[in-house]
Amino acid sequence: MKMIVAIIKPFKVEEVREALGAIGVVGLTVTDVKGFGRQKGQTEIYRGAEYQTNFVAKSKLEVAVPSSIADRAVEAIRLAANTGKIGDGKIFVFDLEQAMRIRTGETGEGAL
Repeated sequence: MKMIVAIIKPFKVEEVREALGAIGVVGLTVTDVKGFGRQKGQTEIYRGAEYQTNFVAKSKLEVAVPSSIADRAVEAIRLAANTGKIGDGKIFVFDLEQAMRIRTGETGEGAL
Protein backbone atom coordinates (compact mmCIF):
# COMPACT_ATOMS: atom_id res chain seq x y z
CA MET A 1 0.00 0.00 0.00
CA LYS A 2 1.08 3.59 -0.61
CA MET A 3 0.25 6.90 1.04
CA ILE A 4 0.15 9.76 -1.44
CA VAL A 5 0.42 13.32 -0.15
CA ALA A 6 -0.10 16.16 -2.62
CA ILE A 7 0.18 19.90 -2.03
CA ILE A 8 -1.88 21.67 -4.71
CA LYS A 9 -3.68 24.91 -5.50
CA PRO A 10 -7.01 25.02 -3.63
CA PHE A 11 -9.16 25.59 -6.72
CA LYS A 12 -7.88 22.29 -8.19
CA VAL A 13 -9.16 20.05 -5.35
CA GLU A 14 -12.46 19.15 -7.02
CA GLU A 15 -10.78 18.26 -10.32
CA VAL A 16 -8.29 16.02 -8.49
CA ARG A 17 -11.12 14.35 -6.53
CA GLU A 18 -12.95 13.58 -9.77
CA ALA A 19 -9.77 12.25 -11.44
CA LEU A 20 -9.04 9.94 -8.51
CA GLY A 21 -12.65 8.76 -8.42
CA ALA A 22 -12.41 7.85 -12.10
CA ILE A 23 -9.62 5.35 -11.35
CA GLY A 24 -11.40 3.82 -8.36
CA VAL A 25 -10.03 5.77 -5.40
CA VAL A 26 -12.83 6.06 -2.83
CA GLY A 27 -11.29 8.02 0.07
CA LEU A 28 -9.46 11.32 0.31
CA THR A 29 -8.53 13.72 3.11
CA VAL A 30 -8.14 17.44 2.36
CA THR A 31 -6.56 20.01 4.67
CA ASP A 32 -6.16 23.74 4.07
CA VAL A 33 -2.48 24.61 4.61
CA LYS A 34 -0.05 27.48 4.04
CA GLY A 35 3.53 27.29 2.88
CA PHE A 36 6.04 28.40 0.32
CA GLY A 37 8.41 26.90 -2.18
CA ARG A 38 10.41 28.55 -4.90
CA GLN A 39 7.89 31.38 -5.21
CA LYS A 40 8.65 32.50 -1.61
CA GLY A 41 5.23 34.00 -0.92
CA GLN A 42 3.22 36.36 -3.03
CA THR A 43 2.14 39.97 -3.36
CA GLU A 44 -1.51 40.76 -2.64
CA ILE A 45 -3.64 43.90 -2.67
CA TYR A 46 -5.96 44.62 0.26
CA ARG A 47 -8.08 47.80 0.30
CA GLY A 48 -5.83 49.37 -2.29
CA ALA A 49 -2.60 48.69 -0.42
CA GLU A 50 -0.09 46.19 -1.75
CA TYR A 51 1.59 43.87 0.73
CA GLN A 52 3.80 40.80 0.69
CA THR A 53 2.70 37.49 2.24
CA ASN A 54 5.31 34.96 3.31
CA PHE A 55 3.04 31.94 2.89
CA VAL A 56 0.74 30.88 0.08
CA ALA A 57 -2.60 29.12 0.69
CA LYS A 58 -2.58 25.53 -0.58
CA SER A 59 -4.57 22.34 -0.12
CA LYS A 60 -2.95 19.18 1.19
CA LEU A 61 -4.46 15.94 -0.08
CA GLU A 62 -3.79 12.61 1.58
CA VAL A 63 -4.91 9.37 0.00
CA ALA A 64 -4.05 5.74 0.76
CA VAL A 65 -4.12 3.43 -2.25
CA PRO A 66 -3.16 -0.15 -3.11
CA SER A 67 0.36 -0.32 -4.55
CA SER A 68 -1.10 -1.61 -7.83
CA ILE A 69 -2.76 1.75 -8.63
CA ALA A 70 -0.29 4.13 -6.97
CA ASP A 71 1.37 5.19 -10.24
CA ARG A 72 -2.01 5.80 -11.88
CA ALA A 73 -3.15 7.82 -8.86
CA VAL A 74 -0.02 9.99 -8.95
CA GLU A 75 -0.48 10.62 -12.66
CA ALA A 76 -4.18 11.43 -12.17
CA ILE A 77 -3.26 14.00 -9.51
CA ARG A 78 -0.51 15.48 -11.66
CA LEU A 79 -2.74 15.90 -14.70
CA ALA A 80 -5.73 17.27 -12.77
CA ALA A 81 -3.70 19.71 -10.62
CA ASN A 82 -1.51 21.05 -13.42
CA THR A 83 -1.96 24.67 -14.48
CA GLY A 84 1.49 25.02 -16.04
CA LYS A 85 2.36 27.90 -13.72
CA ILE A 86 4.70 28.21 -10.77
CA GLY A 87 3.16 26.96 -7.53
CA ASP A 88 1.28 23.98 -8.95
CA GLY A 89 2.59 21.95 -6.02
CA LYS A 90 4.28 18.67 -5.21
CA ILE A 91 3.35 15.00 -4.84
CA PHE A 92 5.00 12.72 -2.28
CA VAL A 93 4.61 8.93 -2.13
CA PHE A 94 5.31 6.88 1.01
CA ASP A 95 5.16 3.18 1.78
CA LEU A 96 2.15 2.47 4.00
CA GLU A 97 2.91 -0.34 6.40
CA GLN A 98 -0.57 -0.98 7.78
CA ALA A 99 -4.14 0.28 7.60
CA MET A 100 -7.14 -0.67 9.71
CA ARG A 101 -10.82 0.18 9.37
CA ILE A 102 -11.93 1.10 12.89
CA ARG A 103 -15.56 0.01 12.50
CA THR A 104 -14.91 -3.54 11.21
CA GLY A 105 -11.31 -4.26 12.16
CA GLU A 106 -10.40 -5.00 8.52
CA THR A 107 -6.69 -4.59 7.85
CA GLY A 108 -4.45 -4.12 4.82
CA GLU A 109 -5.87 -3.19 1.43
CA GLY A 110 -9.34 -4.30 2.57
CA ALA A 111 -9.35 -1.37 4.98
CA LEU A 112 -8.82 1.14 2.20
